[in-house]
Amino acid sequence: MSMPEITNLAQLRVDQVGSLLRPPRLKAVFARFHRGEIHEQDLREAQDEAVLEAITTQEAHGLPVLTDGEFRRLNFMESFGEVAGMEAWQSQWREVVEELNATRDRSSRSVERGVNPVLRVRQPVSGRLRLVRSRPLEEFEYAQSMAGRPVKITLINPDRILEGFDRDASRAVYATGEKFLADVVAVEREIVGGLAEAGCRYIQIDGPSYTRYVDERSIAAMRADGDEPMAALDRAIAADNAVIAGFPSVVFGMHLCRGNRQSQWHREGSYDAIAERILQGLDHQRLLLEYDTERAGGFEPLRFLPKGKTAVLGLITTKTGRVETTDELKRRIEDAARYAPIEHLALSPQCGFSSDMAGNLLTEDDQWRKLDVMLETAAQIWA
Repeated sequence: MSMPEITNLAQLRVDQVGSLLRPPRLKAVFARFHRGEIHEQDLREAQDEAVLEAITTQEAHGLPVLTDGEFRRLNFMESFGEVAGMEAWQSQWREVVEELNATRDRSSRSVERGVNPVLRVRQPVSGRLRLVRSRPLEEFEYAQSMAGRPVKITLINPDRILEGFDRDASRAVYATGEKFLADVVAVEREIVGGLAEAGCRYIQIDGPSYTRYVDERSIAAMRADGDEPMAALDRAIAADNAVIAGFPSVVFGMHLCRGNRQSQWHREGSYDAIAERILQGLDHQRLLLEYDTERAGGFEPLRFLPKGKTAVLGLITTKTGRVETTDELKRRIEDAARYAPIEHLALSPQCGFSSDMAGNLLTEDDQWRKLDVMLETAAQIWA
C-alpha cells in the first residue's frame, strides 16, 4: 500500500500508547518457542498473522494511527533488545515468558503497587553498546506494509535504560554513567534514523522513568545512590532531546506513566514538581500523560503547556475492564481545559494494554470498547 500522508499527526485528538493484549494463541507460540519446541520462523509467522489481525481490527474501529500491538516484544523495553553489550538485560526480559509457562491464576491478580522486575536488579554491560539489529524498523516495515493509515512505533527512553544500569559492575567498559548514557543516545538515534528513512512519521518515546522524579520512594533511592534528582531530571530531558534532534519529517511523542505491568502500578505523585521542566523542556510535539487515577494529581500543571504542543490526556485506564463513559471523559477534559486550551488537548488510554506478554486485567472486548469510547468522546468534543 502507498504511504499515508503525515497531515495533522501532531494534532491528532486521539492516540493509543502502543501495546495491545496479546491473543492467547500468540502467547502459546511464544512459550513453545522459548521452550525450544518450535523454530524462529514458526514464531515469526504467528507474529505476522497476529499483527495483520491487529492492524485490520484497528482500521475497522476507525483509529487514525495504528500500532503493531508490540506483538513481537516480550515487553515494551525490547525496542532496545538487539544491542550488543545488553545481554544481561535480554536474559532478564525472557523471565516474562517463563512466567507464562507457569500455571497462574489470572483472577487472583489485582490492581496494586508492585515491583518492576526489570528494575529489581541493575544489570552490567558486557561491552560497548552497538546496534546489532533494529527490531523497531522491522516492526514498522511489516505493519506499514499491511496498513492504509500511519503506523507509529514506540521506543524506550535513555533514562529508563540508565535506571537499570549497574555502574559499579560496568566500570571496565564505561567509567561513568554519563558515558554509558551517551552511547545509549547514539544507538537510539541510529534506530530513529532508520525509521525516518523508511518513512515512519510518528515515533513515541516511552519515558516511565520520569515519574521517579515525583515519587518519594524513588527520590529517596536516587539520593541514596548519590544522584541529585533535579539534576538527573535535566540530564534525562537533554538525552531525550538529543535522541530526536534533526528529524523534521517525524512527529515525536513522549509518554509518561507510573507503571503498568500486569495491572500493577509502581509510582505515585502529581506532575507539579516537574511540570514546567517537562512540558517546556522536552522538544516532543505530543506529551502523553497518565491521568486515570488520583495518583497523577490534578490538571493544574497543564498551565505550563507551551503553544505548539499537544497534551494527550491518558484518562482511560488500561488496568481494569470497566469501560469509561463519554460523559465522564468529557467532564474531565472540560476540567483540563481550564488550564490549557482545548485545541491543545487530546485523549488516550493512560498506558498500553499489555506492557509485557502477560497483559493487564481486562479482556480484548474491554480493550476495543475503551478505544471506541475514546473515539466517540473525541468526536463529540473536537468534531
